[in-house]
Amino acid sequence: MTIKNKRPTLQDVANLVGVTKMTISRYLRDPGQVSAALQSKIAAAVEELGYIPNRAPDILSNAKSYAIGVLVPSLTNQVFAEVIRGIEKVTGPAGYQTMLAHYGYSAEVEEKNIASLLSYNVDAIILSESVHTERARKMLNTAGVPVVEIMDSVSPAIAQAVGFDNQAAAEAMTEQMIARGRRHIVYFAARMDARTHLRFTGYQQVMRKHGLEPRSIQTEEASSFSLGAGLLRQSLTQYPDADGIFCTNDDLAIGAIYECQRLGIQVPEQMAVAGFHGHDISQVMVPRLATVITPRERIGYVAAEQILQRLRGEPATEKVITLDVKIELGESI
Repeated sequence: MTIKNKRPTLQDVANLVGVTKMTISRYLRDPGQVSAALQSKIAAAVEELGYIPNRAPDILSNAKSYAIGVLVPSLTNQVFAEVIRGIEKVTGPAGYQTMLAHYGYSAEVEEKNIASLLSYNVDAIILSESVHTERARKMLNTAGVPVVEIMDSVSPAIAQAVGFDNQAAAEAMTEQMIARGRRHIVYFAARMDARTHLRFTGYQQVMRKHGLEPRSIQTEEASSFSLGAGLLRQSLTQYPDADGIFCTNDDLAIGAIYECQRLGIQVPEQMAVAGFHGHDISQVMVPRLATVITPRERIGYVAAEQILQRLRGEPATEKVITLDVKIELGESI
């Protein structure tokens, strides 16, 4: 016969401490509602029994869930791994849990995940896009929870945005490539989300300002080293006079450089290559990648700070918080 251990209840904790269930419940909601001495006793009892609080009653009663929903387009993309790290550096010490959901760059999937997170009574939501379905916007408005959109500080925000100017960053890198004598620069674009469109617009504007022809290879595929290598091969056929490549992210740029090396194309002498985001590998590879270094972890940190500030009833610092990027010239342009 198998004997299953009984899961400790709120009453078990109360019996061990010698107080009522209501006192234990008050402590679990806010330890500051009981005396310091009692806090220590209850904490010890919870630890001894291995008690796990049941959040379902709080959710059903619309009480605070101490959970913050975070939607990201990918859980494998290093960019968003660093954003999440920044968020949790703030939320963890403040007693909040993050509820993560990814939507594969699909507005429809994002809409479903927003509905799911709101059904769990999350206290706030952090979004990684500035473009949403109309139903998603209505749900967020009806829920009335604090919302912060990240990674883009230019597009109109639902309530508050924390990010950087993607278009201006792309303009700055394109200017640097042209200043180094590049005249036939091809833009590699993947996924074609709103931020990629902003970067592509920045590239196009600078090219035209200098009387140069914008060129691009675009795909809806997910970025990867192998995709960057494939786009490099395609560009050699489609644009045989290309002397520069500006990639919408570092994955494509690194793949393009490796493919140049495999084909015997010298970087940057014969082909300049620039990326976007500044992944760690980009700064230790040979040649060191020219890239736009974006403050991913800092974006997550500031977004979480703003969320907690608003949950405390304090006004947002600013509706739009724009963080600086750094143009790293590296050795590849």
